[in-house]
Amino acid sequence: MNEGIKKINRREFLNRTGAFVPLSIAGRQAVLQPDTAAINKFSKIRVKNVDSNFEREPLIPYRFKGSAITEAWQIATRLEGESTAATIGLGTQNVLWSDSKVFAAHSQSGGNALMYAMTERALEIIKGNSFNDPIQLLDDLLPEVYAYGKKITNHPDLRKTFALNALVSVDNAAWLLYAKENKISKFDDLIPSAYKPGLSFRHQKVASMPAFSVGTKVENIKAAADAGYFIMKLKTGSAGTQKEMLEKDIAFLTAVHSAIGHYETPYTKNGKIPYYFDANERYDEKDTLLRFLDHAKKIGAFDQIAVIEEPFGERNNMYVGDMGVTIAADESAHTVEDAAKRIEQGYTAIAVKAIAKTLSMTMKIAQLAYEKKITCFCADLTVNPILVDWNKCVAARLQPFANIGMGLQETNGHQYYKNWNKMLLYHPKQGANYTRTEKGVFVTDKSFYEESGGIFDPSLHYEEMFKKDE
Repeated sequence: MNEGIKKINRREFLNRTGAFVPLSIAGRQAVLQPDTAAINKFSKIRVKNVDSNFEREPLIPYRFKGSAITEAWQIATRLEGESTAATIGLGTQNVLWSDSKVFAAHSQSGGNALMYAMTERALEIIKGNSFNDPIQLLDDLLPEVYAYGKKITNHPDLRKTFALNALVSVDNAAWLLYAKENKISKFDDLIPSAYKPGLSFRHQKVASMPAFSVGTKVENIKAAADAGYFIMKLKTGSAGTQKEMLEKDIAFLTAVHSAIGHYETPYTKNGKIPYYFDANERYDEKDTLLRFLDHAKKIGAFDQIAVIEEPFGERNNMYVGDMGVTIAADESAHTVEDAAKRIEQGYTAIAVKAIAKTLSMTMKIAQLAYEKKITCFCADLTVNPILVDWNKCVAARLQPFANIGMGLQETNGHQYYKNWNKMLLYHPKQGANYTRTEKGVFVTDKSFYEESGGIFDPSLHYEEMFKKDE
């Protein structure tokens, strides 16, 4: 094991933290009742045993939201059914993205420990109980896990995304157990009929989008464009006051447009590279963003802005549909109800994150967006290689992104994980064509759909984490 990566078992974590507080399973209420008539009908699945573990993966500092992360915990959750079938679901934690207030109030490890304690709380609830399908299971878990999170973080206004992030590995394990118990081996067959329309497309290519943190040197962005990447997530919302932030963001926009604004690509209608800016809620006022956009018009960059993601905080209820560009919701669209509110506010795109808000919640949001004719794309959480393909299974089935004509998927793990090449070896289909970016795209060919990106195949590395000492 590389130095800097530490593994700790579930029991040892609980003994060290003392953060595990038993709560009553009674009184749980579903956040959203699914259309049970439209969900595949299978027998209830009883969970006999549960377990979890995690690894700490070091990062090259990733700067956003006025701060930075230097490691990401990789969570592995194991569920065993009554039939002895067992599955392992993965999740990657990102406390800064999920709730920056929790991140600021604790050490980096402390914040991660709190989120992991919420994963453990979910497993305590599940053990010995039954579920019909993973969507119903998430509906049952989320209220109690969220309430528990508020208690242990001492944040009564804890963001729901924090709880959803904590539930990703549990949700993935539940989907895999659901698949194994019902002899499902393909992602298309996993999607309940109620949510199939929102995930009905089959792209042959998915745009692979790297992400560049605040303060990135423009020559690094130019190098990515030279390598064939044609759309990249560019982090704005620089540190400092709103005035300082705007000045830095405008200077960054000018430098980017000067470096790559003239590049050509066959993947857009106007033949030019599109810009994807992510401000991560750093803008306090609509007028501040309009000044950024005015500068884009002044230098001829405005027409190349494909999307601006989450410029304002989630409690900002202003209408954004009159700004002349696509404004996307990300972390503020915690649940399908939150996504519906954002659509009413004029947001015309949603960044869906099966690897950050659970596959179950993503199915609901993707279906709502489909019905409302809202564009979706997949954003990353700096996840491990296996989760990249969980996300890709969604990105390849979303409706084409406006003016580009294919699905979009951010993936930045190769840029920030110090041990990325080693982590690639954990993927059960490592080396498959669809796992590699080729000139800015993932080729999602027949093998990708036949193998479902390898997500149903066991990973020997993560299975080893649960082998008991002799």
